[in-house]
Amino acid sequence: MQSLLLALYPIIKGDFGLSFTQLGLISLTYQAAASILQPAVGIITDRHPRPFAAALGMGFTMTGLFVLAAAQAYDFLLLAAALIGVGSAVFHPEASRMARLASAGRHGLGQSIFQVGGNVGGAIGPLLAVAVLLPFGRASAAWFGVLAIMAFGLLWWVCAWYQRQDRVALGGQRRTTRAQSLLPNSAAVRGIGLLLLLLFSKYFYLESLDSYYMFYLISRFHLTGQQAQFCLFAFFAAVAVGTIVGGLIGDRVGRRRVILGSILGAAPFTLALPYANLQWTVILVVLIGLIIASAFSAIVVFAQELKPNRIGMVSGLFFGLAFGFGGIGAAVLGTMADQLGIQSVFNLCAYVPLLGAVALLLPDSTGSRSEAAAH
Repeated sequence: MQSLLLALYPIIKGDFGLSFTQLGLISLTYQAAASILQPAVGIITDRHPRPFAAALGMGFTMTGLFVLAAAQAYDFLLLAAALIGVGSAVFHPEASRMARLASAGRHGLGQSIFQVGGNVGGAIGPLLAVAVLLPFGRASAAWFGVLAIMAFGLLWWVCAWYQRQDRVALGGQRRTTRAQSLLPNSAAVRGIGLLLLLLFSKYFYLESLDSYYMFYLISRFHLTGQQAQFCLFAFFAAVAVGTIVGGLIGDRVGRRRVILGSILGAAPFTLALPYANLQWTVILVVLIGLIIASAFSAIVVFAQELKPNRIGMVSGLFFGLAFGFGGIGAAVLGTMADQLGIQSVFNLCAYVPLLGAVALLLPDSTGSRSEAAAH
């Protein structure tokens, strides 16, 4: 459902006569709302459990979809984007804890399965745009409110299960903070800082593809909007596959290696992309999505292991900043596209994955002395 906002960009641009800068501001509004609130929600749920927060987040997303479908002015597009962002902020911290609880100790795999759900949804968005949104217009986004209602019911059931498991695990008591990092606090904080820099490199680059890949294909290779949507779907599908593969490999070979290989490993392909023909552009973008997406679950679980007594805060911080970095990237790259052309966006972003080299400075090992039950 959240991916429908991006999938609607070509329609919104035409309906409202928007510039790339204004499209970037929509992305910034959506992602800033998600980014700013998520760490705060995580801190609150660490101290005061809110098992049904995920269902509440779905309610905000549903409202945002209806506002998006009915918007008659640019301000309402920004409001819809903000509501969808708030839905994400309320959903992710507690939902990430649910995934950790359900993972039976395979935290990388659990986080990947959780994340790949969002990636699959993102991949479906462009297909829905081709099948529904393009033929019937922006107002058809309201039809997906039915999906939101169904998702709300499903989440309510899952949240009730989570509440029961949480009470059993902690004997009905308030969450504790028994888990302690094996590393000194200064080393843990330094590791968190490095992981945030890696997160920035990943999401700043991915935003160039999320928001502007279709326009790049239309501008450079003269594809139709429908053809560009299918190419965007291929990219999102690669991201989904990469996410689950990264979690599986991270549990086996170590998260530091996965992070290094994912972000820095994508650099040769990103550097080649601006010079490729249409066929190789599609191939390279699929490879980039496959490789660079494998880092996220490893980054989040690595951070959780650095601060095992602050799972909600860490999850909120990293999910939130993932949106925040993407939002900043969308706004900056939109302005660049208006002033210098869409080609310049991809020429600049080609170098961003080189920041992946800082993964060499991450601690060699993390863990906790005594994991809190079920966390």
